[in-house]
Amino acid sequence: MKKVKASDVVLPAMGAVLIAVCSLITIPTTIPYTLQTFAVFCVLCLFGGKNGLLSIIVYIALGAAGLPIFSGFSSGISVLFGATGGYIAGFVFTGIIYLLFTKLLSDALWVKIIALIIGLFVLYAFGTAWFMTVYANRTGPIGLSAALMTCVVPFIIPDLIKLAAAVLVSVKIAPVLKKRFKN
Repeated sequence: MKKVKASDVVLPAMGAVLIAVCSLITIPTTIPYTLQTFAVFCVLCLFGGKNGLLSIIVYIALGAAGLPIFSGFSSGISVLFGATGGYIAGFVFTGIIYLLFTKLLSDALWVKIIALIIGLFVLYAFGTAWFMTVYANRTGPIGLSAALMTCVVPFIIPDLIKLAAAVLVSVKIAPVLKKRFKN
């Protein structure tokens, strides 16, 4: 029987809390932005692919179960099955891509950055396809360009800035965490 390490329990829980807190922090602009993607990038870089992915899954499960931890203090399955739920589910794909890249290629910083960028664009693709499907079922068809202009284009630069900030934060904090959670 494999021994469970404290870090295998603590890190996903800490990551889920970080994502939850950052999901509730909104930067008020014409289009409101949250720090949710920043937190997803952070937990992946700080805790690694496995614990980062588990953090994302725990966060989504807690929100689906009714804790008001999605953007705007929302919660429930209805949020996940709503028009923007695909973007929340897309975080899982970002985590899987990050895990695969870092396991198959290396744990080098450049690999992590490329994995996060690819993961972000897969998140956009899945979320946009989901949005278009839900929108079409509720309101009527929407074109790809209209969906991209609404759901992706305004977020590309802010999300890339959040990605860069998460990488910078993780470069500073990861060594401390590794010492703290040594095997």
